[in-house]
Amino acid sequence: MDNAQSHVLARKYRPQVFADLIGQEALVKTITNAIATNRLAHAYMLTGIRGVGKTSSARIIAKGLNCIGEDGQGGMTPNPCGKCRHCLDIAADSHIDVIEIDAASNTGVDNVREIIEGAKYNPVSARFKIYIIDEVHMLSKQAFNALLKTLEEPPARIKFIFATTEIRKVPITILSRCQRFDLRRLDEGLLSEHLGKVVLSEGAKAEEEALHLIARAGDGSVRDSLSLLDQAITQFNGDIKAADIRDMLGLADRTGLFDLYEAIMAGRVADALNLLDNQYNQGADPLVITQDMMDLTHWLTRVKIIPELANDLTVPETERVHGKKMAESLSMASLTSVWQMLLKGILEVKGADNALKALEMLVVRLAYAADLPSPAQMIEDIKKNSNVIDVRPAPTVLVGSAVPMPQSFAQPQMPSPMGFQETAAAVNTSLIPTLSIKSITDIVKLAREKKEMLLAFNIENHVRPIEILDGKLVCSFTDSAPDKLSFDLTRFLTAHTGINWTIETKLEGGEKTQSEVKEEKKNQQLAELKTHPVVGAVLNAFKGAKIEKIVPIKKMDFVDEAADDMDNYE
Repeated sequence: MDNAQSHVLARKYRPQVFADLIGQEALVKTITNAIATNRLAHAYMLTGIRGVGKTSSARIIAKGLNCIGEDGQGGMTPNPCGKCRHCLDIAADSHIDVIEIDAASNTGVDNVREIIEGAKYNPVSARFKIYIIDEVHMLSKQAFNALLKTLEEPPARIKFIFATTEIRKVPITILSRCQRFDLRRLDEGLLSEHLGKVVLSEGAKAEEEALHLIARAGDGSVRDSLSLLDQAITQFNGDIKAADIRDMLGLADRTGLFDLYEAIMAGRVADALNLLDNQYNQGADPLVITQDMMDLTHWLTRVKIIPELANDLTVPETERVHGKKMAESLSMASLTSVWQMLLKGILEVKGADNALKALEMLVVRLAYAADLPSPAQMIEDIKKNSNVIDVRPAPTVLVGSAVPMPQSFAQPQMPSPMGFQETAAAVNTSLIPTLSIKSITDIVKLAREKKEMLLAFNIENHVRPIEILDGKLVCSFTDSAPDKLSFDLTRFLTAHTGINWTIETKLEGGEKTQSEVKEEKKNQQLAELKTHPVVGAVLNAFKGAKIEKIVPIKKMDFVDEAADDMDNYE
């Protein structure tokens, strides 16, 4: 490794033995036991996000299988010496029997055929010939098919190690022939601890919060985190402070973020916009601010459910102090509503030509929504206001009990089975003008006037009327009618006609539905129209032509005017 590469932290601190591999205990334990008991698989599949150690693990496995020790007499070992010729050549990517292939640039079946041909021959100098294929999911379908037979019955001294970030793109026929290891994303605490050790090794110094920020930005990837740390050491001359990292990454100040969030949740729109401008002027990216608000909402929700999380010492002090207080003051309904709005809003910020303007509009929506009363508060207000119609279900009386269930626990009245009567829930109808309903057409018309379009559609398509009296509808439903149609119809009629309605449903019988009547009328009109000599001539002249729609022609005003002129002409 040359001097230029050795100064790159991601290369300099690349794991060379299993002891250097952090956060992947399952892989280390399994491979260690396999080597100790000589129960080696012929193919391994390593999967995980970028930068968690897939290729490094593959090289360590290759070293362990081929290491001969410093004295040249050693056997397979989970702790390769790193000094024998095999270990040194594998680390330098120059071993003749350990072949690394990038599947992203060698995707075709011809490339795989070369591997298959090479696998027929024993290793030249090592104990095993090992093929390390990175990003294996990039191979073509034909290439995977060509590899199947060799994977199923490989020569004794051949091993395959595959690495991929897209495990779902690898055919199941390949996966079933491999021993699979899922390398996990490193958590923020473990990653920041590792970064701290690297900082000490480099003779630099860094604030603990700064390391947490870098680890969070690395998103579980060791390589990404080390690259950011490398940049920070160079940019800040080995003295890394949290404020500097925020500027480098375009992050919002955490205290400022809490102030912004608090202003939004309190409905102080002007204050929220001013705080947002301050964050932006200090270099914070609008998209990052939105993501930070999502993270904060998620964390506050967890603290709301599990208050002990606010005492976690790995969480920065700002979040522990402000977060616990804020979580106690906010309702779960508010947090979930904000989460939903942020989830939609982040897409708007990403796709907007001006991300700041999109975020400002999102902040305005959040602030006004936060200032609105919750559904529970609205129900309480309705209960206190005696002039508002109570359209909730009547209290339910439990069988065998003479005590009504409290209203706050009453369950909604569900549709009754066919053949039973359904009575409308108790509604204060004294304040509703009495409206006469004589036909199913009247009901459909009323539903459309009240903007109940779905209910009107369901009545037209699923209700077969039998008899309509004052406050009672006898009907049957089509087989495809919604389960709650009877319940919804009962409540609707009671709420808008000034009469308590009941609906009696029959298993069969009744007139045709409104839709069936319209369809029958249309078909009759079409049949009559086809007998017209002009229409018949057109249909005969244009083979395959058909009548799609009948539109009545309205007499135009200018025709009337022309007729009047003719009458007055002398």
